[in-house]
Amino acid sequence: MGVWVRTNGEAIEMSTTTQPSTDDANGGPGKDERLRQFLKQKADDGELYFKSKFIADEVGLSPKEIGALMVKLRDSCPGLEIEKWSYTSATTWRVEPA
Repeated sequence: MGVWVRTNGEAIEMSTTTQPSTDDANGGPGKDERLRQFLKQKADDGELYFKSKFIADEVGLSPKEIGALMVKLRDSCPGLEIEKWSYTSATTWRVEPA
């Protein structure tokens, strides 16, 4: 179970429900699209900070996959502002609606 933190200091505990691990070959959304949809949904209420390891189960990806996709989405995801925020034992990402 992971925790997201909003800029107002509110901690939001995330569920441990995982999404199906499908990709384009299986007829479902690709990994980058699953992560994009997940981030857009979670950022609807404002700025969020998170570490990949805390959302990995929810999006059905490994923390390493999430890290690689975040770098890709940072430049190609209209509607979201994605920033590599800090590093303390793992990268913390900042995501907010653009």
